[in-house]
Amino acid sequence: MRIIASVMCGVMFAPPLFCAEASAQSTPVQVKPQPAVQSLGRTVRDESQVKLKRNAWTVGLAAGLPEGAPLRFAVELARVLDDGDNMRVIPMVTRGPSENIDDLLHLRGVDAAIIFGDVLETFQKDHNIANLGQRINYIMPLFPSELHVFVRPEIKTLDDLAGKPVNFNTHGTAAAYSGPIIFERLGIKVDARFVPHPVAMGEMKQSDKYAAVVFISSKPLDPFVKGKWPAGFKFLPVRLNEKLEEYYLPAQLEAEDYPGLVPEGQKIETIAVPSVLAVYNWPQNSSRGKHMARFVDYLFDRFSRLQTDAGYHPKWAELNLAATVPGWQRYAPMQAKLSQVTGAPVSERKDTAGQRAARARPIW
Repeated sequence: MRIIASVMCGVMFAPPLFCAEASAQSTPVQVKPQPAVQSLGRTVRDESQVKLKRNAWTVGLAAGLPEGAPLRFAVELARVLDDGDNMRVIPMVTRGPSENIDDLLHLRGVDAAIIFGDVLETFQKDHNIANLGQRINYIMPLFPSELHVFVRPEIKTLDDLAGKPVNFNTHGTAAAYSGPIIFERLGIKVDARFVPHPVAMGEMKQSDKYAAVVFISSKPLDPFVKGKWPAGFKFLPVRLNEKLEEYYLPAQLEAEDYPGLVPEGQKIETIAVPSVLAVYNWPQNSSRGKHMARFVDYLFDRFSRLQTDAGYHPKWAELNLAATVPGWQRYAPMQAKLSQVTGAPVSERKDTAGQRAARARPIW
């Protein structure tokens, strides 16, 4: 709740005094009201101009939870695109990429958002929202987050998890959203739990209260790099198949990622959940539409810095501005810019995520 109090003073009494402001600390003096009003007017006008400049070319970017990779990507993008009052991206801490689509539709000040590639269809189905694909478009695919299915010694295959308690972390996280979708597509019905992973992993070491924990995040992950696990605890392979290839990418967990859990020279197949830089499809002649068109221009001009300059996440180097996102419509200013840069129309192919991964090379 927010309480706003306003005070009216000196309206009926003592007109020459600006609110008998208890001048006990000063000697009363004769004040001419007109110059003061003019001065106040100049102050108001000056602040109004500052306000207009500050808001003229700002873009609100819904990112994610403080501990997640999406917020880091949003902050790095904001840093590269920053150009004072000419372009300013404001990264926002949110409840997570799985809920950012709701913010993109309904929260004031949100122009773009980092969300997961498998969200659009499910969100539209669950919320019965018409024309969602026309209202929300994509600018570019972002980093993939690898699926980690970590299990107790007695679990040998994914099918062994049927009916077993599997923890997907707290609601709002990538695992809590995409994890159950993936298991549903695989036809494996698990007993889904949503408690904080540190709690579940502590229990998992001691008993079979949890058969597995599921992470979806960019590797390597600290709990598996820094934590010590008894013999037999392991990652299960998850192979990309026709049930998964519509939205997901092939990926691997390697010994260099997890030297204590993946034997030297071996690789564990898994899948990755692609994330998307999504945008609300503002009318192009609107103020917000013009903001996002300028955002696209700055993105093309400065994207190479994210891939080559020191200090940025290495996964920027793997991204391609021209890559498509299955099931999504590309934002019109982005489509036009790609055609302008390449000198030819860029097709909107409805590829699977696996096909897109095979062509993922920097446009530069």
